Amino acid sequence: MILDQLADAVIYANRSGEITRWNRASAAMFGFSSEEALGRSLDLIIPEHLRAPHWRGFDAAMSTGAMKLQGRPTLTRALHKSGRKLYVEMTFALVKGDDDDVLGSVAMARDVTERVERERSAARTS
Repeated sequence: MILDQLADAVIYANRSGEITRWNRASAAMFGFSSEEALGRSLDLIIPEHLRAPHWRGFDAAMSTGAMKLQGRPTLTRALHKSGRKLYVEMTFALVKGDDDDVLGSVAMARDVTERVERERSAARTS
């Protein structure tokens, strides 16, 4: 219930990269209902040209228990159900069990498409 009240998208994927938690903000941002997203690969929202680097980083984090970004937000691209590409600011964290084994990864995402497009437009007119 708490996660569904957040304005930011919260996505949890298990070690295989299968989506197992998808809050209401995720559905609003990416256009996929929970029913459409749950059980699907993260590829659902990752543009094709970013999939290989995403999976290299994801697999490395699952095996080493460490992430390069260490919770720092990063600007990236994501896919909406309509095929439209979004600019999203995401933070990632590993989820570990009691024995410190990596169970999966959680991401929080915020759609910053309008801001990025505004900034790029302003930079072009300068």
